This record gives sequence, C-alpha cells and structure tokens, in this order.
Amino acid sequence: MDTNAEKLLLKDEVFQIVGSAIEVLKTLGHGLVEKPYKMRWSLSLVCDDSVAAVTFLRCALQGPPADHEKGLVLNYLRITNSRVRVILNFKRPKLEWERIVL
Repeated sequence: MDTNAEKLLLKDEVFQIVGSAIEVLKTLGHGLVEKPYKMRWSLSLVCDDSVAAVTFLRCALQGPPADHEKGLVLNYLRITNSRVRVILNFKRPKLEWERIVL
C-alpha cells in the first residue's frame, strides 16, 4: 500500500479546528481557566457537525496529554462511535494539540 496515497481521516476539519484554536489563543493569551476558551471557541468556530465531532477542548492540562487523558478520549471515541478527536491545550504561549484516532 502506498502510504503517500492515503488521506488523513478528517484532515480538513482537524486543520480548521487547530487554526481556530490558534486564533483563540492569540486573542485570549495562554494560561487561563477553561471557561473563557470555551466561550471564545464557540464564537470563533463555525457550527459544523463534522468539525464539532472531532473537537475535544481541554484547557486545564499542565503539559502534554498524559496517558490518562488519551485514555479518556479513546473511551469517548468508542462510546460515541467517532473516529477522531483533537486535544487542545492552551496552557502555554504556543498551542499544544494532539490528534487521537480510533
């Protein structure tokens, strides 16, 4: 199988989410509690079911997502029959994000 020919699952939606998250981070700055990011996020992201289906907003992380956080996301993917989630971390000046695929 030619891996170059394979497409990332929900690639465009994930890029839209990350781009929107970067704009939210530029607007609000880093290190706040989760609520302001969620409020700003809802204003900045177009209401699109395919985009909403891959978003997992987590602002309270102190560092990169731990195995526990990834486990929670994987369980959520299984329960909801979803395939992709994106973990977002606004704690640092540079957005940290990770794409989780089931």
